Amino acid sequence: MQAQIALWKAQDIELFFLPKYSPHLNLIETCWRKIKYEWLEPSDYETEETLTLALNCIFDNYGTDFNIKFSEFTNSKLLFNCG
Repeated sequence: MQAQIALWKAQDIELFFLPKYSPHLNLIETCWRKIKYEWLEPSDYETEETLTLALNCIFDNYGTDFNIKFSEFTNSKLLFNCG
């Protein structure tokens, strides 16, 4: 492994190790955070049916109407209202 690291360094490739708990670096954690805190409305939690409908709407429209830009300088915006 050390030999490979030296080869990578020569190519300006650096290896870094993530902390054991780093949800901010896990893409699915970022997605769930956006769903829970930005895309779902309080009324979506009223019943199991309303939550299911809202989540299905988000999943069906992810990538077109619901987007995440994975950059530290940009935030995704809610572009579509399923209500």
